[in-house]
Amino acid sequence: MAKGIWVIIEQSKLEIRKVSLEIMSQARIIANETGEPLAAVILGKGIAELADKVAAYGADKVYLVDDDKLENYTTGAYTSVLNKLIRQEEPQAVFMGNTAVGKDLAPRLAQRLGVGLASDCTGVEVDKENFLTFKRPIYGGKAFADVTANVRPILATIRPNTFPVAAPDESHKAEIVNETAAIDPADLRAIVKDIVIATSARPELIEAEIIISGGRGMKGPENYKILEDCADVIGAAVGASRAAVDAGWIEEKFQVGQTGKTVSPTLYIACGISGAIQHLAGMGSSKVIVAINKDPEANIFTLADYGIVGDLFEVVPLLAEEFKKLK
Repeated sequence: MAKGIWVIIEQSKLEIRKVSLEIMSQARIIANETGEPLAAVILGKGIAELADKVAAYGADKVYLVDDDKLENYTTGAYTSVLNKLIRQEEPQAVFMGNTAVGKDLAPRLAQRLGVGLASDCTGVEVDKENFLTFKRPIYGGKAFADVTANVRPILATIRPNTFPVAAPDESHKAEIVNETAAIDPADLRAIVKDIVIATSARPELIEAEIIISGGRGMKGPENYKILEDCADVIGAAVGASRAAVDAGWIEEKFQVGQTGKTVSPTLYIACGISGAIQHLAGMGSSKVIVAINKDPEANIFTLADYGIVGDLFEVVPLLAEEFKKLK
């Protein structure tokens, strides 16, 4: 009989991604409400030290799959291992982050298991009839769908910054279960030799608590320094609209929107962004939205919590100075 709630922990070079801790924190609440045990699953190489870290966030059990072939993420190897482990242990639900890895892994895993997938969820509620109900945005964020499943396990990817990270309890201990990888050779179609990560003092866009983005109103690539200077004061990430990316002013990895990255920061500052539907779809779930635009009729103001009608080249430096005073 299916039992337990699992969280697939995403880690890189033994650093656990924040979204995994967010999901663990919420999964602990759900486990308490449903009476189900909570387990964390970690795949990688030399990962034993991570067991206590995730246990502190409420895991009753930690599955460790330690193998050289799992040091770097590959779809085939991770799908092979998790497919066998899930079939063996039969959990009720399996959660992972809606990150680049989660978006790649979850659909493949769902296909292998023959189950459905609730993707990019922004809410999870205990449902006495269906066990769990997931809330996910549809139609570019204009509406929300409530999703349930009648086949176990339930697979779901959770949008980063959806849930707060609970304070870790270092005294909480979990049962450690070491599993063998047992990867099918047919699944090793690609082997990642190394991953080169561009370093930056700013937080990663998808997990940032504060984002300051620029659009067509930036007028050119040289003007993004205004946003970067402000971002460095408040510890924010820098983003951009598709118009700015298409113009070649900033790299595509900074694009926020339906065809870029979907973000849910605590604070989103939109500078010179008109508010095209595809951009709103990527940042509409932000907790607080501040819009700065010269056009009082700009569509971005319909979604903003606070609006400043003015020239961003005057307003942003003034904001940066005020932020410095507050810091």
